[in-house]
Formats: sequence, C-alpha cells, structure tokens
Amino acid sequence: MKSWPDNRIQTLFGIELPIILAPMAGPVLSDMVIAVSEAGGLGSLPCALLTADQIRNELTTIRQRTARPINLNFFCHRPPAPNKTREEQWRKRLETYYVEFGIDPLAPVPTSNRTPFDESMCDLVAEWKPEVVSFHFGLPTRELIDRVKATGTKIMSSATTVDEARWLEDEGCDVIIAQGAEAGGHRGMFLSDSVATQVGTIALVPQVVDAVKVPVIAAGGIGDARGIVAAFVLGASAVQLGTIYMFSPEAKLSVPHREALKKAKDNSTAITNVFTGRPARSIVNRLVQEVGPMSDSAPAFPLAGGALTPLRAKTEPQGSGDFMSLWSGQAARFGRELPAGELTRILAQETLARLSAL
Repeated sequence: MKSWPDNRIQTLFGIELPIILAPMAGPVLSDMVIAVSEAGGLGSLPCALLTADQIRNELTTIRQRTARPINLNFFCHRPPAPNKTREEQWRKRLETYYVEFGIDPLAPVPTSNRTPFDESMCDLVAEWKPEVVSFHFGLPTRELIDRVKATGTKIMSSATTVDEARWLEDEGCDVIIAQGAEAGGHRGMFLSDSVATQVGTIALVPQVVDAVKVPVIAAGGIGDARGIVAAFVLGASAVQLGTIYMFSPEAKLSVPHREALKKAKDNSTAITNVFTGRPARSIVNRLVQEVGPMSDSAPAFPLAGGALTPLRAKTEPQGSGDFMSLWSGQAARFGRELPAGELTRILAQETLARLSAL
C-alpha cells in the first residue's frame, strides 16, 4: 500500500498518522485525546475553558493512559475592556426572549469567560512539557513563546490568510494550521476582523504552502478520505479534523447539539458572533436566524455569552438548541458514529487506499 506523500508532521511531532484532532473546547476532554493519540494521530486538549487545576487533572489522566505525543491548545486573545453601553444594548436585544421564557430582564447574568494564555499557563506547559502546544487568535507575547520553546515543545497556530501565516512563521511557529472558512467553531483570525473576506480551504492551503517554509496542516471542511487526499495534493503535510469527531461517543455534547449535527446539511451553518462576540461557525438556530448571524450589538469576545446563559438554562432541558452554540463545520454530513480511535484508524486506512489508487 502507498505510504504518506509527506511525513514532515509525523517526524516533527513523533506521531504515526498525519491526523490531528481539532482542540474543540467543550466536546473534547482527556478520553478523546487519549483515543486519537493511541490510534497514532495527535490528540489535542483544549484548555480555554479549563482552569489550571482542571488541566492538570486532565493531563494526569492522559499520562496515566498514554505515553504518545499530545497537543495542548490555548486561546491568546486580549481580554476586552468593559463596555457598559454595548452590554446594555445586548441585554435589550435579548429582552423579548427573557420575557418569553419568564426570566427577569434586569437580573444579573453570569460572566462569560475564556482564559487566555498567560504566565500561569506557561508554568503548566513547563511542568508537563507536552510535545506540541497550539494557539488560536495569533500568538502570546514573545517572552511566553520563548519560554514554551525552551521546553522543547513544538508550536503551531491557526492562520486564516496568507498574511497571518507569514506573521506566524516570522514569530517562530514550527507549523501553520491553514484554517479554511469551512471550519467549525471560532475563526482563528487575528490580523483582520473581516468575516466577508475569509478564504476557503481549497484556495487557502496551497497559497499558504507557497508562502511559508514550515509544514502546513489543512483544516476546514475535511470529513473523509477524499478530503484528506485533497489536502495532500494541495501541499498540506497533515490535516486537522474536528466536526467528524463530534459524532464519537467520547464527545461531550448536549443532546440538542448532537441531534443538530445528525440533521446538518451542507448549508446548515453560518459564521456568527452572537454566541461569544467573535466570529465562529455554528449550525443555524433561532438565535442566529433572528439576531445574527453577525450582530453589532454583541459584546466583544468572550462577553456575549453571559447574557445567553439564562436562556440556555431554560431551553436546553426542554431539548431545545435555540439559544446555544452548535459549533459545526460544513462537512457534518460525513460524520460517523464511531469511537474516536477507530475513526482515526479507518480514516488513515481509507486515505492510504485512495492514495494507492491514484
């Protein structure tokens, strides 16, 4: 059987298969990381929603069950300055929903938070020395990057444009993740805030490959062996897959989210800022239809989510996904309800078979 056309990622990360589990905050915890890494891919632990103690607990479980390479993923956004006017506008925009579900529109709402990479998280990386650390929304400060590199860890980050890819390479990234517009969840964009000019995977990947010297990982809309083969043809050295892993039993998903994924079509998603304040691809639900997809009223990331918490608490127990993020890429139809490790191995086998047939 034909071998992989590019082994740079396997060599760099010490993995067998050029398949990276997308670090999906919420759905992915230690059991899925372990399953993908044990299957030969790179399991990724998303840390943006976890405290340092929670990350240590997850890492303890991971290292008890696998010695294979893993990736720790962090957000590196700048916490927004408070904007009382905008937050009041957002509450006003949601007021009719509060009234509909019997929620006091004037009641205090929880604070929505995402933890950016900082000194304490860097201490954690130095303590555990993961083989790979990845970032979203650019990179942290040069001092923090230097500390991460000093541990021997390889660094990668997401680029949604060629300019972002060049910037990341110049700042010391060992690998670039070319995130096409088809990808689910938050856009990794950081040099631009223009959603309208985001580039699709098939156009982005070869342009990034031509622009940088480091290996490139393709992400966005890749859901089966055909997409993986295409990524290699475009010049990628590996693929990062997210949405299709959310069908696995290891995925920590709400019932409405899992049901929405099963019903999703090619045109079921939209890039929206209404859930967190930052552009992200989600399955369209009532909130996206009526308030978004892009709303000028939504507070800056990650504050928009706080005012939605009471609405989700009221509606999710009724089986409704109307007021919750339903992250998904455009290739959900390729989802297979298989354990994450089995899915990883099958995708590799099917891809090699297709490469052999070329």
